[in-house]
Amino acid sequence: MSVTVRAPAKINLFLGVGPRRADGFHPLATVYQAVGLYDDVTVADAEEWSVELTEPVAGVPLDADNIAVKAGRALTAHHGLDKRARIVIHKGIPVAGGMAGGSADAAATLVALDRLWGLRTADEDLLALAAELGSDVPFALVGGTAEGSGHGEIVTPLVDRGQWWWVVVPHGEGLSTPKVYAEFDRLSPAATQPSIPERLYGALRDGDTDGLAIALRNDLEDPALSLRPELETTLEHGYRAGATMALLSGSGPTCLFLCGTGDEAREVAAGLHALGHDEVRIAAAPVAGAHVVSYA
Repeated sequence: MSVTVRAPAKINLFLGVGPRRADGFHPLATVYQAVGLYDDVTVADAEEWSVELTEPVAGVPLDADNIAVKAGRALTAHHGLDKRARIVIHKGIPVAGGMAGGSADAAATLVALDRLWGLRTADEDLLALAAELGSDVPFALVGGTAEGSGHGEIVTPLVDRGQWWWVVVPHGEGLSTPKVYAEFDRLSPAATQPSIPERLYGALRDGDTDGLAIALRNDLEDPALSLRPELETTLEHGYRAGATMALLSGSGPTCLFLCGTGDEAREVAAGLHALGHDEVRIAAAPVAGAHVVSYA
């Protein structure tokens, strides 16, 4: 028997970053949104832990360092089980692109193994395990639109009545999240504790695209652009193509473009293609978190 679980990419509608703490983490005030780009994870019983990709993808480890294997081991340790699994990942989320593809794989693995082995792990326990694996993993379980606090691992769902459309432009060369945070520390020595503006909550409640565009913010954008100035050209191309707002995804380098409707998103995507961007995707939001798509 095998189980396949699908988990979405995430973007940050708001990513406010505070000063680096003594434990090395930065306090965050963030609003996550799950968008319609997905990784599918299929698990089956095996004698040893293993991880495979359906297609080769540079930068994804195929050993015990893969976060999906770490998720499986965390789940078996939680239940005191002596079990192992084969994990097969189909990547649809850009790698090292600031869209939490690894976190999606970890969340999908937790859900898939829980269903495969009939563990019935309590939701709060799955969220606790997810938080130990990484700051973005709990949100990959929850999906939708949610506020993240702490260093992003405490997730609170938000009212979101909008149907949002994003054009997504990945980049072949990833960008190191630790390096981006180090550059943030260099550029923002006087950073203070961030907070989410009320107008963002209101735009989500009202489904107001223009209001959301005004409220979007990413404190890691300037540090990322400092390290990769060529990304500014991509953001400018999005405006030229007709996007309502351009934004860097998380620590980058994926660029996001907010559009008012699906038709507008398709027009922006076509414009970006015409400007020389070969890989351009369209993603609707919000979408569900990790969920089972098949048993076999």
